[in-house]
Amino acid sequence: MSEEKPKTALYAVKVTVGQERNVAQMLADKAKVEGIPIAAILAPAELKGYIIVETATPHSVEELIRGMKHTRERVPGMVDPGEVEHYLVTRPVVEGLEVGALVEVVAGPFKGMRAKVMRVDEAKEEVTIEILEASFTLPITVHADYVREVKGV
Repeated sequence: MSEEKPKTALYAVKVTVGQERNVAQMLADKAKVEGIPIAAILAPAELKGYIIVETATPHSVEELIRGMKHTRERVPGMVDPGEVEHYLVTRPVVEGLEVGALVEVVAGPFKGMRAKVMRVDEAKEEVTIEILEASFTLPITVHADYVREVKGV
């Protein structure tokens, strides 16, 4: 007799706008410490004021959010998986980076510096950049995770 994993459902929880990621982290920690059976917690940046919790029963969500700062209430009913599917699409990190784009280095020894993309290697997920604040131009190749595009400059 094989033991089947219980089916899970998605539940929405209202939270303070701007605190979605913090709440998700606190709830994940609480679930781990208290042994509350939570399969996943989703806090997409585009979804303001809500997080999505995946678990077998709504009672688990109620238990999880009870007494937690910045949580308001569980939204009645379940969330259709199709409604959150577009948040789960994995995209290559180099997607959207183009030659000439202005980026900020977010990791490594050049963290915090701005640079210009000189070349994009999609196969290796690497970008070659030139640091704008350097006194001479030196092309540096870094993993695409190390940079993020600067919008609206």
